[in-house]
Amino acid sequence: MIKIRDLEYLLAIAEHKHFGRAAQACHVSQPTLSGQIIKLEEQLGLQLLERHRRGILLTPAGETLVADAQKVLAAAGAFEHHAAALKDPLSGARHIGLIPTLAPYLLPHIMRPLVAALPKIDFFLYEKRTAELLDGLDAGSLDMLVLPWLDEMSGFERYDLFDEELLLAVHRDSDTAKQASVSLASLRGQAVLNLEDGHCLRDQALDFCSQAGGKDDERFQATSLETLRHMVASNMGITLLPKLATMHSIAADTLAYIPFSEPVPHREIVLLTRPNYTRVESVEKMVGVIKKAMQRVLP
Repeated sequence: MIKIRDLEYLLAIAEHKHFGRAAQACHVSQPTLSGQIIKLEEQLGLQLLERHRRGILLTPAGETLVADAQKVLAAAGAFEHHAAALKDPLSGARHIGLIPTLAPYLLPHIMRPLVAALPKIDFFLYEKRTAELLDGLDAGSLDMLVLPWLDEMSGFERYDLFDEELLLAVHRDSDTAKQASVSLASLRGQAVLNLEDGHCLRDQALDFCSQAGGKDDERFQATSLETLRHMVASNMGITLLPKLATMHSIAADTLAYIPFSEPVPHREIVLLTRPNYTRVESVEKMVGVIKKAMQRVLP
């Protein structure tokens, strides 16, 4: 009989490509992990690893079975979650993924009320890009995601949280900084600083800009919103920033944030779970807490 623990060892080796680091990740000794993998290979009658002086490679059979092991462990995790939910649906671990353009600006507003409302839940937070988060949710390593809605997410269960408008960030000495609001049409012909590929906010900002006749400023692509902010503060261009990211004082003396008139560009922030996720009661409770907290922040 294949043991769950042996599959965890195999996945650790697949991730770290090194017996020592894999053993450390699994909190066992290297001989224990190595011995169990050898027993697993003997039990299966297959060689799963190629062992070299400088590291470890998966054989074709190993790569195939690693994918199967991920599914088995996800199913085992779902089994445990379901059992825990039957005992107390408002307890246990919740693994939550967020994107970098939202996490640092949202979490300070929602974590304290979430912990207060759900004291028996242990929250584990992961900041990654959208594609990685969706893969993790689908594979079962994440329980839920909090991120902007994209059409490609339609295969997941959606809970609406709040809308977040985008503001135009400009240098305080610019003529635009003197305006109470701007229209999207004012971006026509202008180059707009954006994030690098892989950020969903980049795609959304480019979509709004292209509709208005603006264009991507190809001289520079930022790795974070803070880089964009400081580029604008250095008078290197203009950009679109989510409202939450403008609500603190970094570079405030050299920046102006101008709201858009209708139609206001915005992103819909949602909570996603897998279809048929078993801990629905805790999800609904979290959604209610987040909505209430954000109504005070973004009335």
